Amino acid sequence: MFTSLSDRLSATFKNLRGKGRLSEADVDATVREIRTALLEADVALPVVRQFTATVKERALGVEVSKALNPAQQIVKIVHEELVGILGGETRRLRLAKTPPTVILLAGLQGAGKTTLAGKLALHLREAGHTPLLVAADLQRPNAVDQLSVVAERAGVAVHAPEPGNGVGDPVAVATSGIELAKAKLYDVVIVDTAGRLAIDADLMDQLKRVRDAVQPDETLLVIDAMIGQDAVQTAAAFDEAIGIDGVVLSKLDGDARGGAALSVVTVTGKPILFASVGEKLTELETFHPDRMASRILDMGDVLTLIEQAEKAFDAEQAERMAAKVAKGDDFTLEDFLEQMTSLKKMGSLTKMLGMLPGMGDMKAQIESIDDRELDRVASIITSMTPAERADHTILNGSRRARIARGAGVEVSAVNQLVDRFVEAQKMMRQMRAGGGMPGMPGMPGMGGGKRAKAKQKAQVKQGKGAKRSGNPAKRAAEESAPAAGAGLPGLPGSGPAGLPGGLGGFDQAELEKSLGELPPEFKGLLGK
Repeated sequence: MFTSLSDRLSATFKNLRGKGRLSEADVDATVREIRTALLEADVALPVVRQFTATVKERALGVEVSKALNPAQQIVKIVHEELVGILGGETRRLRLAKTPPTVILLAGLQGAGKTTLAGKLALHLREAGHTPLLVAADLQRPNAVDQLSVVAERAGVAVHAPEPGNGVGDPVAVATSGIELAKAKLYDVVIVDTAGRLAIDADLMDQLKRVRDAVQPDETLLVIDAMIGQDAVQTAAAFDEAIGIDGVVLSKLDGDARGGAALSVVTVTGKPILFASVGEKLTELETFHPDRMASRILDMGDVLTLIEQAEKAFDAEQAERMAAKVAKGDDFTLEDFLEQMTSLKKMGSLTKMLGMLPGMGDMKAQIESIDDRELDRVASIITSMTPAERADHTILNGSRRARIARGAGVEVSAVNQLVDRFVEAQKMMRQMRAGGGMPGMPGMPGMGGGKRAKAKQKAQVKQGKGAKRSGNPAKRAAEESAPAAGAGLPGLPGSGPAGLPGGLGGFDQAELEKSLGELPPEFKGLLGK
């Protein structure tokens, strides 16, 4: 969503690096570039004017002139101001003191309210609530059926007494839904209303009557993040007509310029509560202004990445793996399959890597990653017998041919997986021995600088049965292979991190800062 804005801002700040002191001309040029970047991102003009004026005032102030690194100080100012126009602090749902909490969803036609209702219901169910979806959209064809399907996928209850398609009274449906929730002890009610045009007086009046009947604790406006400036006008119109408490941005994973997110809070004064970042029901995120500002400035969003990892990786599984490593047991293909399954629960690898700081310069490599490779690797491993998964050394030629036929791949794919897995085992053994992770010099506890490199090369050179080729090119390849890291075994075309495109060239300081708090299993799968 913010790719073009992020690229422009990153290029602007690069011009400031290396300058020990910034002149007023430097500040003016930087602010001018920021203004252009925001306008190109379709941010509302009043917001751009206010933002750039504040940044310029602070950039010419004492806090920059006395800073040890003025360029970094300006980045800090821009980050703080971005957080401000995005809402400042994270706004959570307000729950009623006496259940049920009633949430009314409103928005234009096609904004994605029905799907958002299912995502929000799943989000609340995972948080320990018992939500009830109410199908009060009786205008759009098959809207009631769609909500019923979404509710089933989310594993929540739905109240749909009317068939819809123009039949039924939405006020009566919403009211009976509240009564059902009280009787059945549902603690949250999400009312899905019909999409409407802001200029449609009849439909807006209907929405007012639904609001008055259910007295919602939260009235949330669902805005399509891809409609640009119209999002601000829509939010203002709905706020004037029915009064909204917050905004939910849908389709934030699209390729639009993102100006809606940067404008709606300042113009309407209403906070953004959630952001829909994909088509799956699980792809709904609580909107954190500080984290979104960091993403825009290519500073990453490691906190969200950690939260996703904590959800995906089972604590019991992590303890079992840690105990296995501590006892000296080898990392097996069965273990790898289990951890890869957990990794897939976190979502797209492209999105996860995009949350790491400094990934702006590697967009092409990240976007080339094919998540289907994980499925191919899983199909290869599941085509093996339990004995083969436990001991890969028994995989002779005939076994590999049988596995390839079972997985529907070439034998070369099986060979690549096994080769990568051998490197992963070496990495786990080195971690157990306290030698750190291959290919990660300079990181605490993960190998260390020149000594680690020398030790690693010595281990390769003095390994059992190891022979150096007389061909200089082949010998160089042999010596560098173990140091390349294990990464994700079996991904064709993998680079040092085991990912397509060779994503091993991360900035070491940024990686140390970013990956320090991630679960060990996650770091192991990334080859870090």
